Amino acid sequence: MNIFSQAAQLEQQNIPFALTNIIDTKGSAPRHSGQMIVKADGSIIGTVGGGMIERYVIEQAIEALQERKPRVVKGRMTRSGPEAMGMDCGGAMTVFIDVFGLRPALLLIGAGHVNRAVAHAAHVLGFDITVADAYEESLSEEHFPEGTKRVLGKTMDDAIDQLTIDKNSFVVIATNHQDQDAITKVVGCDTQYIGLMASRRKVQTLFTHLRKSSVSEAHIQAIHSPIGFNIGAETPDEIAISIMAEVLKVQHQSAGGLMKDDTRVNRHKLVLIRGAGDIATGVAVRLHNSGFKVVMTDIAQPTVIRCTVSFAQCLYGDPVEVEGITAQKARSCEEVFTVLEQGNIPVMVDQECCSLNNLKPTFVVDAILAKRNLGTTKDMAPVTVALGPGFNAGVDCDAVIETNRGHYLGRVIYHGETQANTGIPGNIAGYTHQRVLRAPCNGIMHNHVSLGDIVEEGDVIAHVADSPVVSPLSGMVRGLLNEGLTVTEGFKIGDIDPRGIEADFTTVSDKARAIGGSVLEAMLHLEQTTLS
Repeated sequence: MNIFSQAAQLEQQNIPFALTNIIDTKGSAPRHSGQMIVKADGSIIGTVGGGMIERYVIEQAIEALQERKPRVVKGRMTRSGPEAMGMDCGGAMTVFIDVFGLRPALLLIGAGHVNRAVAHAAHVLGFDITVADAYEESLSEEHFPEGTKRVLGKTMDDAIDQLTIDKNSFVVIATNHQDQDAITKVVGCDTQYIGLMASRRKVQTLFTHLRKSSVSEAHIQAIHSPIGFNIGAETPDEIAISIMAEVLKVQHQSAGGLMKDDTRVNRHKLVLIRGAGDIATGVAVRLHNSGFKVVMTDIAQPTVIRCTVSFAQCLYGDPVEVEGITAQKARSCEEVFTVLEQGNIPVMVDQECCSLNNLKPTFVVDAILAKRNLGTTKDMAPVTVALGPGFNAGVDCDAVIETNRGHYLGRVIYHGETQANTGIPGNIAGYTHQRVLRAPCNGIMHNHVSLGDIVEEGDVIAHVADSPVVSPLSGMVRGLLNEGLTVTEGFKIGDIDPRGIEADFTTVSDKARAIGGSVLEAMLHLEQTTLS
């Protein structure tokens, strides 16, 4: 049997393997043409020349299988230099590695009418299908597409025990009366997907049983049940389409939904927020929870002090979560749409709003809160809203929101300006400017405490250059700039909340929440009056 026949056999059995093929050689290469199969355990069929170069190709092939992606590798039969293999032949070789036998595994527990229809729908989609049941007649060969593996157990538990369930598996449970046994057996497995066909009432009963069985809430919430998309499916074939649509959604890590609602196509819900500090984040949370697609922009190193409730923090590295909503850095407009598809909020480094022409949002919200207009104009989008002083509604934006604490906080102004900047921080427990920390000189910020720490009056909070920053009162550190930022004398670098342990530094503030509600009101009003 030649190597290609063996590759075809492995592919038919869905056994993972890499097929390596010499595509270029120079000089004294051990071989100038040849193929080699590399299995996941490192065993091989064929050769690409032996020695160090072959060992390197095997290592690369195993990595390619783990990543499930093809690659090209190069090796030079020299002792030193780029791509050196520690050999004296002096030649060079380029090998293409492709991966096969990686069809996604679909495990159907229950061989009734629905899972038979699911098997036929999944077959044309390239899934490797295994069906398990305890009733031999249900597993008759004529019920399933060619190549389906059929597993018969003395009981449903016994049938499930014969399955190989791993992190790449998709599991669909659709049984007549053994769903409780099946889900109890499978719920703790590390899988791509577990779907359970059951009515809403049955789901509640089964989930209650799982909780009483000490199954973690995380595992329970990962179960897709009731299963599938709500498309009004009634027949087994219709239900199968609904189920496989959900399986594909999970497989491709897609947001799902109607194509016409894709943000790339229809941008009527797309909002660009300038700024990603704590107030802007409060606005973003309100809009995101109301069904809008939110994109945020800021400078490369945002000087936010309420880091735990500022989506701008993700620009320093890892994604940030605020009140269950995740924001992550996007490096391009294409990445913006990818992040939106994942149900998250993308944040871009884009101080000048250069991405505006590509994104074409319906709404722009200026939430920089610089107390002056840093370039927002009314023609940036069909609807523009700005926060705080520095904007004239009807001139440089469609609406401006009052941000000054007091009776008018959150007021939406459609003609005119907000109250002038007072320069006095909000009053908390009788303290205003006293609770604000400012840089004593120019220099680099070095922190000695963390957000949420309780400090006493006189404690050293940070150093700017060699000058200490001392807490002016006792309370909780609710705001603090990021470590290592360069600041100028007088710059706001933190604040102390005199309420101490009663303060909350992990959720959106009352002010940000109120302003977010006002932005939503203005957008909905302007959508009706301006866009209709």
